[in-house]
Amino acid sequence: MRIAMLTNNYKPFIGGVPISVERLANSLRELGHEVTVFAPEAEGCEPEEFVVRYKILYHKPEKGLVVGHCLDKRIEQCFKEQKFDVIHVHHPVLMGQTAVYLGKKYNIPVAYTYHTRYEEYLHYFKLYREMENRTYPVNQVARYMKQNIVPKCMKEFTNQCDLIFAPTNTMKEYLMEHGTETMISVLPTGLDESGFEVNPERSGKIREQYLKGGSAWLFATTARLEKEKNLEFLLKGAAQLKKRSGGGFRIMIIGDGTERKNLERMVKELNIEEQIIFTGKLPNSEVRHYLHAADGFLFASKSETQGIVLLEAMAAGCPVVAVRASGVVDVVKHGVNGFMTEENETAWAAAVASMMEDKMMYQKLSKEAFRTACGFRAEGVAKMAEHQYYKMIERKEEKEYEGVGKGMFMPALLRLFKTA
Repeated sequence: MRIAMLTNNYKPFIGGVPISVERLANSLRELGHEVTVFAPEAEGCEPEEFVVRYKILYHKPEKGLVVGHCLDKRIEQCFKEQKFDVIHVHHPVLMGQTAVYLGKKYNIPVAYTYHTRYEEYLHYFKLYREMENRTYPVNQVARYMKQNIVPKCMKEFTNQCDLIFAPTNTMKEYLMEHGTETMISVLPTGLDESGFEVNPERSGKIREQYLKGGSAWLFATTARLEKEKNLEFLLKGAAQLKKRSGGGFRIMIIGDGTERKNLERMVKELNIEEQIIFTGKLPNSEVRHYLHAADGFLFASKSETQGIVLLEAMAAGCPVVAVRASGVVDVVKHGVNGFMTEENETAWAAAVASMMEDKMMYQKLSKEAFRTACGFRAEGVAKMAEHQYYKMIERKEEKEYEGVGKGMFMPALLRLFKTA
């Protein structure tokens, strides 16, 4: 198959969607398919085979915000030159509309992956923030936008596609509840084999670097330092854990973002400077070594559709302690490969402490975490996608055949007699 993958952001930007796109594209190529990724231009990126870069209209790198030129002529030029069998788009806006347009024009089925709960990201827009912070009735308008308008726009887009991929069953149910009628298949983000590979020397040096002052436990979390990742809760939970355990732990916060200064200030206020380490942004290839160096993974985000970072941590044998939310409930099995708690700092800290206090239980959690991750290897996920692509193509061909039979056969037959 020739597969066109359309995305609004891609490497070198570090985030869940670029990682998912790259892994799926590479795994499909290993299965023998030709995959072309259409992605926005990026500074410092060398030309790459099977990656078509289109122009950027607006870029705010500190927030990872890219507005690409979805009408860039080079996109459609590539469609004219190649005969794609499938379009797989990873965003509903900008490239989403381009995908629908190209699908109709060139009669190509369109699949869409629901990566992001966009209603949880409205705070990036200044107008929304101002409305949300106002008194009644302005704040109610903001709430209506979040609860009604965004889901309605998502429904309208998904129903223009031929297939929807949801990363978890929870997200599949969410889309169906909000009006998506297009067929939905569950397709998680796959894990690279490199994530399972241990480099004892590299991870050992990381532990040696960060485990100081008698600390026995090294935890990690990976996230963009932004509001929706709920890192303020994590820091409050760490302060509770310090009170309970005496401070014999450290937490590596891997990532960067616009909230870093606020979080650093909060660390000082909570008196947990000895416990918290801000590593900054790390290359994807380095993150796995930090996860293998860690004893466990701590998570507080409530806006994930899948939480691929949880699985990456589990591939390193890290049990997870997370706030119960979408993207978490489909991965974390409470008391089996980690713990889920309500959004309560005391309960969350108690769950982390229970791992620290019971070595045998911790070892069982670690083994089960690794076993969970093994079920999400990239090769298996690519085969699932391949199967669904073929079924989508078959459904589209059957639909066209039915259309010819019902409404197009007689006109075509009449034209044939006229030209005879």
